[in-house]
Amino acid sequence: MTDQQELSGYVDVWWQAVNDFTDLLEELDPADWARPTDLPGWDVKAVASHVAHLESILAGNPEESADVGQPDHIASPMGIYTEIGVVTRRDADPDAIINEIRAAATARHTRLLDDPPTDGSAKPEPVFGGVPWDWRTLLRNRPLDVWMHEQDVRRAVDRPGGMDSPAARHTAEYLAESTGYVLAKRLGADPGTSVVLEMEGSAPFAFTVNDAGRGERLADAPADPTVLLRMDREAFIRLAGGRCDPEPGTVHVDGDQDLGRRLMDALATTP
Repeated sequence: MTDQQELSGYVDVWWQAVNDFTDLLEELDPADWARPTDLPGWDVKAVASHVAHLESILAGNPEESADVGQPDHIASPMGIYTEIGVVTRRDADPDAIINEIRAAATARHTRLLDDPPTDGSAKPEPVFGGVPWDWRTLLRNRPLDVWMHEQDVRRAVDRPGGMDSPAARHTAEYLAESTGYVLAKRLGADPGTSVVLEMEGSAPFAFTVNDAGRGERLADAPADPTVLLRMDREAFIRLAGGRCDPEPGTVHVDGDQDLGRRLMDALATTP
């Protein structure tokens, strides 16, 4: 697969994720926009505003500025940046936010189709917040961000769904790739320690800690791993997204129970 084919695939998944997200927002009642999400300090409107902000910047609109104050839920410079989009849209009505997402995403989608990136390691312009991402990282992250926020909204308004979409699979499998890093670096597991993640809807993910102390993905799952984690896609997303606990009975741990519990506690790799 060429870089252009890979990147175009990410664009297709992001575009579908944007449409799914805005379709969901269209279904909401006015009261739904004020419902709190699993993200501290953010209600549904804040989540939608954040997506509108990033898509607007990526479409080429000017960077925004605002005094965000010192809310308790902000813990990093990127948190300050993402809060700007929430503050600047505080007085916007829901339809305006939905229309902004659609207009910005459509403009960007058209540009990406007309002039598709061909080098995944090249630097795109613009990138929000000055993050030092290349094309591959940016385009791979956008479906993840939009779909994760779709799920934030779905949980807040009690409208489950979207777990079988291309963006759902993309996000789950992208996050699953970090399991080896969590095992080796966050938990400091000994060389030779292995974990297999069996996630519904995807092929198994297998990792070991190599002699250099790094998480290494294995082509084939060992027959007797140190830990075997079995769960559905939503349970994994909740763990890896650091949002909320999985529903009871959706996660099963075989093998080293203590390491398995610590691994699940450390899986969160998204802010």
